[in-house]
Amino acid sequence: MDTWESLRAECLSCKACSLAERRNNVVFGDGAEDAEILLIGEGPGQHEDEQGKPFVGRAGKLLDEMLEMVHLDRTKVYIANIVKCRPPENRDPLGVEQDACIDWLRRQTALLRPKIIVCLGRIAAKSIIKNDFRITQEHGQWFERNGVQITAIYHPAALLRDVHKRPATFEDMKSIQAKVRELCEHTEV
Repeated sequence: MDTWESLRAECLSCKACSLAERRNNVVFGDGAEDAEILLIGEGPGQHEDEQGKPFVGRAGKLLDEMLEMVHLDRTKVYIANIVKCRPPENRDPLGVEQDACIDWLRRQTALLRPKIIVCLGRIAAKSIIKNDFRITQEHGQWFERNGVQITAIYHPAALLRDVHKRPATFEDMKSIQAKVRELCEHTEV
């Protein structure tokens, strides 16, 4: 049976794929270890690799602002990624890298037992919701798996590149807020 401490220690020594060769830090995850809401990104970027924490660069600052819009913050959620090590040049994680790393996320999810999962971007949505997920058509839609409500929103980095996606994301965040109010007993929004 995993504990947060044993799982983190095991993950920090992982060498299951070639991403381990170039990393500065494994980006295990961050937030409340009893959170009812799990946010999942695709993988760490440069700032995350340097600091060992998810979403700490410009996209992370925007994510914090998005959470604040619906009265959430990092103390009320848990944030993790599909892959725990930075892909070179911030490219999308390869399938083999995702396959090598996904069990860490599964084990984190088993420990957390969230009521809501929010996929941040298409890579996470394709891995978690369905492999043919279309972020432009399906963002904000809700899916259910094993009693867990799952949705996807545009990745904060995509919102930095294209501000025209922000109004739709605001609506998605309001939908998340409503779902939190409906399902989460310990999370006030």
